[in-house]
Amino acid sequence: MSNTPLPHDHGQPMERGLERIPSVDNFQTVADIFKQLGDGSRIRIFWLLCHCEECVINLSSMVSMSSPAVSHHLRQLKAAGLIVSRREGKEVYYKAADSAQAQLLHHMIEALVEIACPLASP
Repeated sequence: MSNTPLPHDHGQPMERGLERIPSVDNFQTVADIFKQLGDGSRIRIFWLLCHCEECVINLSSMVSMSSPAVSHHLRQLKAAGLIVSRREGKEVYYKAADSAQAQLLHHMIEALVEIACPLASP
């Protein structure tokens, strides 16, 4: 933000620290990640990929969806940087990205729906 004084000084601390407000790009990153939360199937696929690395065919079977539908969700998750993929021969495997954002989203999903990692010890 600029150091231009505001038209009205209400004496709020934030008014004096405008140069420290994150940029619109920072907030857009958050908005892009939150867009992924708008579809329950996509969240479920992401959650599964936090616990395993899988191909589209297996994911389709796990979530009872068509392969094209799962592929659509995977493209969106990958574009948001929440999952990564690797190719092995003709097969492509997907898993959650090893990033702070992906880990935070994973923990947030589990906390919000009060579920636990399937491999976590009781």
